[in-house]
Amino acid sequence: MNKKLSSVLLAAVMLTGCASGGTASASAAATTASGKAAPAESGSKTIDDLTVEFVPSKDADVIITGTKGLDKLIINAMKEQGYTIGKVDITVGTNYDATGEGMSSGSIDVGWLPGGTYALYSNETDVVLTATRNGLSNDSTDPATWNGDANATKKVGDQVKSYRSLIYATPSAYGKELAAKVNKGEKLTWDDLNKANWGVQKTSSSAGYIYPTMWLEDNYDGKKISDLEHVTVLDSGYGTAFAQAASESLDIIVCYADGRNDYEDSWKLPTDQKDSTGKAGMGRTDSIWNEMNVIGVTEPIYNDTVAITMANKDIYNKEFISALQKSLIEIIGTDEGKKIFSVYSHTGYAVAEDSDYDGARAALKAVE
Repeated sequence: MNKKLSSVLLAAVMLTGCASGGTASASAAATTASGKAAPAESGSKTIDDLTVEFVPSKDADVIITGTKGLDKLIINAMKEQGYTIGKVDITVGTNYDATGEGMSSGSIDVGWLPGGTYALYSNETDVVLTATRNGLSNDSTDPATWNGDANATKKVGDQVKSYRSLIYATPSAYGKELAAKVNKGEKLTWDDLNKANWGVQKTSSSAGYIYPTMWLEDNYDGKKISDLEHVTVLDSGYGTAFAQAASESLDIIVCYADGRNDYEDSWKLPTDQKDSTGKAGMGRTDSIWNEMNVIGVTEPIYNDTVAITMANKDIYNKEFISALQKSLIEIIGTDEGKKIFSVYSHTGYAVAEDSDYDGARAALKAVE
């Protein structure tokens, strides 16, 4: 059994666990209500190097470009909170699990993790903030109402702490057949879905694996993604999923509900061009709203986290956590901060607790 699967099973069975050895010694066996090792009261106010990592829910170069300047904003904001940080290293993980494992080992101090990834690695990490985002103009569970230019979703809703994952039929020949059935009000059968070529994210991805699996379970007698015959795991994120959808090499992909908003411009660009955010053109001629049809809508997913490693006592303490919470809330409240975090569709941050993600742990249990 591989390490990741072992971690999933442990998280599902135990829900929460003890911290790593370094943290346990720092907190002198104190624990939180959930059974985690509690953070120390304080630590050093001088941090030579703060390592920050984002998961690759967008193309890595898009995230790096979009978050340019965040290092200086963090240094300045933390200085106002009494901390001297020498430098902030910002990276993008090769996949979701790589970021979670880096945080577990202590090589990554702060990570932007989806709820499912946080739940998987919450034995060795702790949540400090939950992202808020603009709600979409559509929150219907009827997939047909999401399709076509007339139903193009807009990010105009109130601030929300959850989002949905959507199951999309691509413009491949078989994808069009599936979309046509759904748009006529017909329910797809398991055989319909099982014949398709699926593209999913790794098993710790909330929108890219966990909640689509739960959608299958709820609608197809307990069947899961692991029961499908033609599944490709796309390690490099949603950009790869949309690119393969555009090339018609997949029939179905899964992604967060505003994914089409994020790839709308690049969808119709020539393949030798890039959009304003650096996404490569995908060479389609019709709009993404007409060509990427929703065929399934999941239950709401609790928003992404900002999480912190428990392996570093200079980072995992109450004073640093409070300073980081205040700093990031302050940063995203500025025009520059809003622009930076728009790469993740985050428009605000709220203080979070580990128990907020009990639902994500239950979801992990459902897909174990």
